[in-house]
Amino acid sequence: MTSRTQTFRARDFHLVCGTLPSGPLNAITDVAGVAVGHRTVREGDILTGFTAIQPHPGDLFRQKVRCGVEIINGFGKSAGLLQVAELGQVETPLLLGNTFAIGTGFDALVSRALAANPDIGRETGTVNPVVLECNDGWLSDIRARHLTEADAFAALDGARGAAVEEGAVGAGTGMSAFGFKGGIGTASRIMTLDGRPFTLGALVLANFGTPGDLVLPDGRRPLPTHEPSLNERERGSVIVVLATDIPMESRQLKRVARRAGAGLARLGAFWGNGSGDIALAFTTANPIGHHDRADLLPLSVLNENRIDHAFRAAAEATQEAVLNAMLAAPATTGRDGHHRPSLADVLTAWPSP
Repeated sequence: MTSRTQTFRARDFHLVCGTLPSGPLNAITDVAGVAVGHRTVREGDILTGFTAIQPHPGDLFRQKVRCGVEIINGFGKSAGLLQVAELGQVETPLLLGNTFAIGTGFDALVSRALAANPDIGRETGTVNPVVLECNDGWLSDIRARHLTEADAFAALDGARGAAVEEGAVGAGTGMSAFGFKGGIGTASRIMTLDGRPFTLGALVLANFGTPGDLVLPDGRRPLPTHEPSLNERERGSVIVVLATDIPMESRQLKRVARRAGAGLARLGAFWGNGSGDIALAFTTANPIGHHDRADLLPLSVLNENRIDHAFRAAAEATQEAVLNAMLAAPATTGRDGHHRPSLADVLTAWPSP
């Protein structure tokens, strides 16, 4: 059960993260071609869903995107990351869900890839689905294993390159953060390189943080409104997906993904023992053709001496995306009466200094 239909974002409370300007939507979809879709399930004790990220509107198996992954803390069950780390590329949409839905998401991505590419497993290799997860079992009955391939297909088919719905939606429906209701959030930053604007956007699945540790950009430290949660250990997770149109190669993207951790740390996170904290960064520039025949390929990449722009953007966008996730999510009561208050409700009653 959730309360409140109005959604808020960090800037509604004059919370600004960093110095770089945001894109027009302040969302990962400010990167041209990137689209996001959700499938939200709310049925009794079931509060869960899938979120899909499409790096571009074409066939990702045919036109792969360059990617880097950073395992900040490896308490997680994601699929596909080993090959991403080895080859530095992504060849399916990215699916976010709960821990026990990894196999379901994997099957859905394989089904879509096989339907679109009859040569997979015959004239060419197999496909590497990427599915990322957090545990929504505090608010949702994760043991029910409710999510189906049809739910994954709905998230994939609903992907749009427009404003991203945030908060308790899609994979974020049952998530928590710092003792508050968590969920899906997004933000973006604009940089100028060689006189041209480039964009970096972040989308987070926020399900992490110890109650009492949250630090806002203005220095305030809001507490959840229910005392028992203050004894909770850090056993959540966070998934950060960064998208950019800056031409980079996979090693550089891994370095950028690592800076998502700086944004999490600014909020008060310390990546506890039981937390699965994973960041993945991809670029829509320099796509990799599956059947490229040339021995040598031209490649434009960011000057390493200018990569600090992307580092700053990754930290700022990640920090703001987490706040947007928490502020958009209403107070929620879920499985067995477990409750998570809304950060927006606390801040509405506690004006900024």
